[in-house]
Amino acid sequence: MREEGKNLKQSSWPKVVVRKWLNIKSGREEFQSDYRTTAMYQRRRKSCSDDGLYAVVPEELSEKWLMESRNGIEAARSIQLEPVTRNLRMFVGTWNVGGKSPHDGLNLRDWLNTKAPADIYVLGFQEIVPLNAGNVLGPEDCGPAAKWLSLIRQVLNADTDNPVPKQSSIPNNDQNPYSKARVSFSDLLSLEDELRERKGFEDNFSLRSNSCCKEEEKARHHGTGQHKYCLAASKQMVGIFLCVWVREDLYPQISSLKVSCVGRGIMGYLGNKGSISISMTLHQTTFCFVCTHLASGEKESDAIRRNLDVMEILKRTRFSYPCRIPEKPIPPNSILDHDKIIWLGDLNYRLASSCGDTYELLERNDWQALLEKDELRIEQRAGRVFKGWEEGEICFAPTYKYITNSDRYVVQTSTSKEKRRTPAWCDRILWKGEGLKQMCYVRGESRFSDHRPVYSLFSAEVNLPNNPYSNSEITSNALHRSTLSESPEEFNLLVGRTQSCIQTAPRFSVTAEK
Repeated sequence: MREEGKNLKQSSWPKVVVRKWLNIKSGREEFQSDYRTTAMYQRRRKSCSDDGLYAVVPEELSEKWLMESRNGIEAARSIQLEPVTRNLRMFVGTWNVGGKSPHDGLNLRDWLNTKAPADIYVLGFQEIVPLNAGNVLGPEDCGPAAKWLSLIRQVLNADTDNPVPKQSSIPNNDQNPYSKARVSFSDLLSLEDELRERKGFEDNFSLRSNSCCKEEEKARHHGTGQHKYCLAASKQMVGIFLCVWVREDLYPQISSLKVSCVGRGIMGYLGNKGSISISMTLHQTTFCFVCTHLASGEKESDAIRRNLDVMEILKRTRFSYPCRIPEKPIPPNSILDHDKIIWLGDLNYRLASSCGDTYELLERNDWQALLEKDELRIEQRAGRVFKGWEEGEICFAPTYKYITNSDRYVVQTSTSKEKRRTPAWCDRILWKGEGLKQMCYVRGESRFSDHRPVYSLFSAEVNLPNNPYSNSEITSNALHRSTLSESPEEFNLLVGRTQSCIQTAPRFSVTAEK
């Protein structure tokens, strides 16, 4: 069996190489997650049939009542409400691990643990595999990525005992496996759609009766008070790896998960350099996380190459959606279309090479004086890159380049001029968008690679769905318009039957024509 797999891998090499050299997309929009994504919820049509299917509607609900109840819901939707927002804690970390695969004893707690746990963890890595010809041109080596995910899961869920859902590979077409049996042809089912929208859910398979606030309250009082985290999405492109983890009770509120990869390595297309971007909507706020590994080098012209990488990534990153949902906002198509954007990674910007006093400032730990020579800040002030983006105050030492398993920079020990890399803040986290507040910006002290990990903690404001009425209130108001002349006993009976119909899927049976 192993020989078979080995032969298959070897035989696929020419095809993989050709596809990479010709920049033919091959699964670039697929990603890993703890859950299968459900199809984006589509409003049902009012036709009488759909691929040989028809619905059996309870007799007690007349067409007149359906029309009047819809009018009641439309009136409720027209009410102008103040936006409802909530602040979530978001941990963002980046680390160039120097082509080394993690060992079981690697301690990530110093990097990931904060005084209070975050709601979202965004973790980006660079060089999780050596950037040799085999990895750049050949099939993806997913082994190191799986090890990183396992270590991260152990740290985030160290105090929880719940079983972890099985990982699955996610196709990019967002197709519902049960789409052939979808009913899309009844005003009554359209009413169900409206009620589902009022509660802010987009689950195609079942109605959820609890609001997100109730779920979060339950999570806060569960067990030891520690949250369970699940993998929302992860993606690898050669050595670049990005993963997003969320609290388990927040996952149902995430929709429109998409991934886009841009290669900026060899010939400007291969994946030894470039970006992975993950787009998602949480409640009613869109997020984009961009993990990058830009062009390296200390020459003056290399800063221009890095600027070009950023521009190309912004230009070529696109999130495709198979269809648009009526009455729903258009999902973001590009990075800058999102409400909140985080850009992280090994940006590789160095210190200006004309600085003769760099080593003296380094010996004195005068970081602020050194930062005046930081290429990224120079280019940003000149308006040549990241115009309008923000970065927090840097109060830590340069993160590159260290001797592995040491606290000494290479420049302090190397006698070779070629290897005397000037220390620099290569590893950075920037952001763009309103409602993002940086709470801290620091580095870790792991000696695992020649880079030090960096992380930032944000407070992110998200828009919650306005929900002035509960299911029962909407249903009762809609019913009241058509039952004013009925007795209270008949009215209560009809309300009870209607809520039973809406909350119990089997009442709407679907039958196939023979």
